[in-house]
Amino acid sequence: MSKQAFSVFSPVELTSSVVFASPHSGSDYDSAFLQSSILDAQQIRSSEDAFVDQLFADVTRFGAPLLTAQKPRAFLDLNRATDELDPALIQGVSRRGQNPRIASGLGVIPRVVANGRAIYRGKMHQQEAQRRIQDYWHPYHTALQGLMRQAQGRFGHSILIDCHSMPHEAVATLPARGAVPPEVVLGDRFGSSAGAAVMDQVESAFVGAGLRVARNAPFAGAYITRTYGRPSRGQHAVQIEIDRSLYMNEAEVRPNEDFAAFRELLGRVAGEIAAIKPEDSNMPLAAE
Repeated sequence: MSKQAFSVFSPVELTSSVVFASPHSGSDYDSAFLQSSILDAQQIRSSEDAFVDQLFADVTRFGAPLLTAQKPRAFLDLNRATDELDPALIQGVSRRGQNPRIASGLGVIPRVVANGRAIYRGKMHQQEAQRRIQDYWHPYHTALQGLMRQAQGRFGHSILIDCHSMPHEAVATLPARGAVPPEVVLGDRFGSSAGAAVMDQVESAFVGAGLRVARNAPFAGAYITRTYGRPSRGQHAVQIEIDRSLYMNEAEVRPNEDFAAFRELLGRVAGEIAAIKPEDSNMPLAAE
């Protein structure tokens, strides 16, 4: 089994305080993991943010780094806390303090993929869960913390753009209220993870590219934005959810005919985002 937890793509010269990251686009489905699942190789990819890492691959041209996960979300969810262990999946875990994410099978070691389809036949030893966290969760977050500190040290502030994708049905079934559904959902946990000026500029970049944008509904951000977004300290975190139907065939998990054009469009958006500077860049450094 591969022990590579992440990849970092660095610019020739760091000129942006923005860090782009893709925690759910990992596609290293090793044979041991696939053999442990009751799903086939296609079904297990339904919760993957497939190709998001490729969509944002050009950000290094704009002086910003890109961090990508290697292991898939079905194996380990990097957007969950390490104590979000599912007692329905992992032996010896207490049922006390169980939150709705865990109850629905979406803890740090997921029990299900999209549409509630179970990944495993039975339970998992707690040692296996902790091994995954030690080998893959901690290295990814150590790398992310390092990139954020690097930006903070160089520019006095840092901006995390946490890149995700969403199934088309997640927005297609929203109450329309007389409007068409959004194509991009930005999450800043209702203003708690990013300054208003940062959020406005991120939104403006997408709207300027002709995309329909919503804020915080149906996705406001999870563990990563909550943990890394501290705007009072000059640390901003914005989650981006992009409608998968814009660039891929969801059923077959493959790029569609619009992929190249959409990637080019997102490159222009990323260039604008990489140039963002908060109104006050002289925030104190965060105590880590």
